Amino acid sequence: MLRPVILAGGSGTRLWPLSRPEHPKPLVRAAGGRSMLQETLLRAALLPEPADPIIVCGEDHYPPVSDQLAEIGVRRFRAVLEPVGRNTAPAAAAAALLSAADDLLLVLPADHAVRDTAAFVEVVERATAAARAGWLVTFGVTPDRPETGYGYIEHGPAVADLPGVIRIASFREKPDRPTARRYVDSGRYSWNSGMFLFRAGTFVDELGSASPGTIRQVRAALGGRSDEGPVVLEEQAFSACPEGSIDRVVMERTRRGAMAPFEAGWSDLGSWAALWERATSDEHGNVVAGPAEVRSVSSSYISAGERPVLVLGLDGVIVVDTGDAVLVAAMDRAQDVRPPDRSC
Repeated sequence: MLRPVILAGGSGTRLWPLSRPEHPKPLVRAAGGRSMLQETLLRAALLPEPADPIIVCGEDHYPPVSDQLAEIGVRRFRAVLEPVGRNTAPAAAAAALLSAADDLLLVLPADHAVRDTAAFVEVVERATAAARAGWLVTFGVTPDRPETGYGYIEHGPAVADLPGVIRIASFREKPDRPTARRYVDSGRYSWNSGMFLFRAGTFVDELGSASPGTIRQVRAALGGRSDEGPVVLEEQAFSACPEGSIDRVVMERTRRGAMAPFEAGWSDLGSWAALWERATSDEHGNVVAGPAEVRSVSSSYISAGERPVLVLGLDGVIVVDTGDAVLVAAMDRAQDVRPPDRSC
């Protein structure tokens, strides 16, 4: 059984002012249409006979998450509600402990975009055999530029009898531009997508070896769960859970780590520049949403709320007006966007 696990937490500070603690990034409809959460669920639904998904989100976000799922016809799902965010390893642990040991869990952050959904389905099917064989598989994106905003995975040797799956040699944190250029030119690195596929039981075993405290606290937080309705994690136990990502806590330590490389037009929609790159632009490279007007402007992202916005004579800028807050930034500083100290 292949069960999507959608990680829909996180505040998405680089998408301020549209993304805020009360309205996190996965729920954002940056240029209209569907949210990132909805797109992720619809993409997972393309897989052959997926089981009902598990959605991990903040307790306060459950009502809008449920509303967005209903909009796209997803009515059968299991919600896991976090009282506080502890990163992806505890979130995945909760999903794994709620699943049968042999269930295959496809862990997907809810803030990614994939242009080629057929390639996405193909790589998941390719990785399924490896996950069934006991590998913890991550998906490595073939880089097309020296991106400094992503982590990288160094390729190891091929896994015997599993075509298209290779061992992981190492993980590398976000590099500077010369290092990123060296990685790309070598052909021996992929972007770290943060998507995973593994048996629930395998992940529990590996996490238990790497971080016994995480498993212990997540088990305690699940202690009073009900078989009906959302699973609300007990706050005291979950707050005491060590914080950490799947990559750092498990994948960098396990001997069962493997990677399935793929090319599918993937992007981590973590900044306004990433949204600009993914959206449909006009003949001048501008993405314009809402009651906004541009004159002599190029390569820019302009989003207006309810009041008119005029941008004149600028290139490569981000202007976002939500009515109660305004962001004006250079496109090449998109990775540096953070809420003002007195904000939200």
